[in-house]
Amino acid sequence: MDTQSYKTVYLNKATVQKEWVVIDATDLPLGRLAARVSLVLRGKTKPGFTPNVDCGDNVIVINAEKVALKGKKMTDRVYTRYTGYPGGQRFTTPKEILAKRPTELVRRAVKGMLPKNRLGAKLLGNLHIYAGPEHPHQAQNPKPIKLNEI
Repeated sequence: MDTQSYKTVYLNKATVQKEWVVIDATDLPLGRLAARVSLVLRGKTKPGFTPNVDCGDNVIVINAEKVALKGKKMTDRVYTRYTGYPGGQRFTTPKEILAKRPTELVRRAVKGMLPKNRLGAKLLGNLHIYAGPEHPHQAQNPKPIKLNEI
């Protein structure tokens, strides 16, 4: 019996096979969309997942302005940020965010599900979000995937 038949595979920058995928966010729940997108960005859907390497795919999210929030979450949920100055606490709702920057809501949700380190910041750079159905990445031949296929 060959004792070297089962080896753990560790990917590195040179051995990673990155692909491009498209996800249509029309009427998808924001949290489920963000969770699945973060899985693909990290590379957890691939058999050779390595936690400390960018081994995930490049993800294109289209129709981000049509993402779904159930109940009163669109108006009752509050995002808080702080400007750094006294009295600089600012509050905003998802409805206001969608009105100003439609892609920001999906970006914030995905960013919250990625690691809080340099790798997480790099993975967020592999995410491309567009408000409408068109995107400029046709040359990469992205394959469309459905949320339940991930």
